[in-house]
Amino acid sequence: MTSWLVPGGILLVAGLLTYRWWWRRRRRKTLLATPLTAEQREVVERLVPLVKRLPQPLRQALEGKMNLFFDQITFRGINGLEVTEAMRLSIGAQACLLIVNSPVWYDTLRNVLVYPSAFLTERGTHDGHFVHEGHHATLGESWARGPVVLSWDDALQGGLDAQDGHNVVIHEFAHQLDGLSGHVDGIPILRKGQTYAGWEQAMLDAYHDHGERLDRGERTLIDPYGATNHQEFFAEAIVAFFEKPTALRSEEPALYAQLAQLLALDPAQWDLAVGVR
Repeated sequence: MTSWLVPGGILLVAGLLTYRWWWRRRRRKTLLATPLTAEQREVVERLVPLVKRLPQPLRQALEGKMNLFFDQITFRGINGLEVTEAMRLSIGAQACLLIVNSPVWYDTLRNVLVYPSAFLTERGTHDGHFVHEGHHATLGESWARGPVVLSWDDALQGGLDAQDGHNVVIHEFAHQLDGLSGHVDGIPILRKGQTYAGWEQAMLDAYHDHGERLDRGERTLIDPYGATNHQEFFAEAIVAFFEKPTALRSEEPALYAQLAQLLALDPAQWDLAVGVR
């Protein structure tokens, strides 16, 4: 009898797996096609004014990506913070900007932890011979396979000011994008047509130029924190790409071109469309 039941059991399991795959695919398609409500859209435009610069097709795509994001991600308030709908919309809009026109997805991310403000983390510092443990004020963190941890005060301010070159949400989700390759090292999964030689040349040239400017005491378009290492430079370059695109394209054209190809976006053209200089 067992020999007759085993094939039937296999077929049943296969059928269930097929149905689950079909259902998830259908749900994903439905969510991607679902717009925000008028009230949600108003909140997003108020808290993340950068979205108003997107061409209409991208704005529609952003809303669908946000709905898919909310279906996957659990927001957890820390230290007594109650995560509101406005907080979710602000963070979700900023996070989904990076993938609004890309097939990649934050596949392994399930949780976003939100502190009321900057939070303390323990990190070791080296003085050449010893490691010293200490507490450091932190605005955000991104862990491999999640979670992303954010200070709400700073996430809010980053979304409200679309041109200051500081955005903790975009920065931390750039690390998530970087990590989809299996390593957070400033080398993400490239798009079809991109070569690693071209990516490396543009990134290293811009990284070294960034460091040399800082050594000379000059102000830099990309946040000085980008000089820490390649992965931090990648994250800060993406912040500049969204918030100072015209200046970045002028100052680092090869880097801008690589980021534009990676994300399939050209925010410098959005600036032209709305008259941002």
